[in-house]
Amino acid sequence: MPYVPNYHCLVSTAVEPWPENATLYQQLKGEQILLSDNAASLAVQAFLQMCNLPIKVVCRANAEYMSPSGKVPFIHVGNQVVSELGPIVQFVKAKGHSLSDGLDEVQKAEMKAYMELVNNMLLTAELYLQWCDEATVGEITHARYGSPYPWPLNRILAYQKQWEVKRKMKAIGWGNKTLDQVLEDVDQCCQALSQRLGTQPYFFNKQPTELDALVFGHLYTILTTQLTNDELSEKVKNYSNLLAFCRRIEQHYFEDRAKGSSSIRLS
Repeated sequence: MPYVPNYHCLVSTAVEPWPENATLYQQLKGEQILLSDNAASLAVQAFLQMCNLPIKVVCRANAEYMSPSGKVPFIHVGNQVVSELGPIVQFVKAKGHSLSDGLDEVQKAEMKAYMELVNNMLLTAELYLQWCDEATVGEITHARYGSPYPWPLNRILAYQKQWEVKRKMKAIGWGNKTLDQVLEDVDQCCQALSQRLGTQPYFFNKQPTELDALVFGHLYTILTTQLTNDELSEKVKNYSNLLAFCRRIEQHYFEDRAKGSSSIRLS
């Protein structure tokens, strides 16, 4: 379960301004972090950029174990520690910043439904690829996940994580899926997102919401992460408006604000 600070703590932080030293923690960028965690971290970074809230990204080998929920990313703001996009959105809202206040109740329900779609399809597919596809596990996942630790701890931690994810996949009915079936699920998710986006700049017309941040985090990371083959990224590349959407957010919220100093680039 995601870690959610209690309601009274959230209300008490509302009067406090956003601190300049707010920090986001994730695993080591170059050699450790995996696709799904990188996507989750980028989604939170995009959301905070869209809220115009500065955040410093700090990479730590033990970020997963530092997190109150055991998941990354998590943010440290003042005396509060909050992990995962959903609780972070609520925490930021309690401080007076919201991207979805302009939506009516029907639109908010639709936004939540599409966020569930992304988490149920794209995130689950990323986890499946990382931990259930033998080629990816053997060539990428085990080496990266255990990279900060000495042998045999690196192998023990990787196998323990793989067992946890496989147990989850079995519980949600993905245990016996083939890679082709998972890729078809990804394609169906991208098709639904592409149809909802249409020719709009964002999913709810001219202003981004947390849905845009979540979709960007996953699609951009899929497009820019080198795996054993290009099958996953090719599913996204079939939808030109989703590519344009990723490029739009990259340019407006990362390249322009960083002025080229630390921008992320869509190759």
